[in-house]
Amino acid sequence: MILNKKQQAATAKRGNLVTFLYPDSFISDQFRTIRTNIRFITESSDKKVFLIASPGSGEGKSITIANLAASMAQQKEKILLIDANLRSPVLHTIFKLSNNTGITNILKHRMPLKEAVSRTEIGKLDVLTSGPISFNPAEIIGSELMQELLKNASKDYDMILVDAPSVLEFTETRVLANYCDGVILLFKRAKTELEKASEALRVLELAHSNIIGAIINDK
Repeated sequence: MILNKKQQAATAKRGNLVTFLYPDSFISDQFRTIRTNIRFITESSDKKVFLIASPGSGEGKSITIANLAASMAQQKEKILLIDANLRSPVLHTIFKLSNNTGITNILKHRMPLKEAVSRTEIGKLDVLTSGPISFNPAEIIGSELMQELLKNASKDYDMILVDAPSVLEFTETRVLANYCDGVILLFKRAKTELEKASEALRVLELAHSNIIGAIINDK
């Protein structure tokens, strides 16, 4: 799927959650297409945990995953959106949530998941923010506790979407990709170099991740 310039501009405004604010818009329909395609791929399996990854930063990944999660939640599905980017977390700002509790509280202090997640006004969408700043994000996200978190969360949610740092810049994303059931790569037209796109694919394949598709942002 390709998002054109007009669609990308819409997500850059204050109303970042276009799929929630304007459910009848063309861009919302495009996200429904992505949602449907994911369902087609996973309908005969128990795959629930998906990572949205990009080769570098500034690809529009966080806005994309936030809108995809909102689109899914409006179909009466119970969705968990996780901000595993402990270096530059943004999902709490998109949803206007507190970031006082999140992943770091669970992985460092064993806080129960149900106490760390934030409820949203969008259907059954819950958001697990990054939590307080940590000085060792690679160690935290790449730990077995993170893998355990994803497995436990999959018991309570219909779908789990994970946002993370860029694939080529930070090692924890490669480990996280291996923990997830599938990876969707996001590229930005005219920004993502072909060489970097190929390198991201190679790195993820070496991490034994399951790449199920790609999204291209056209801006």
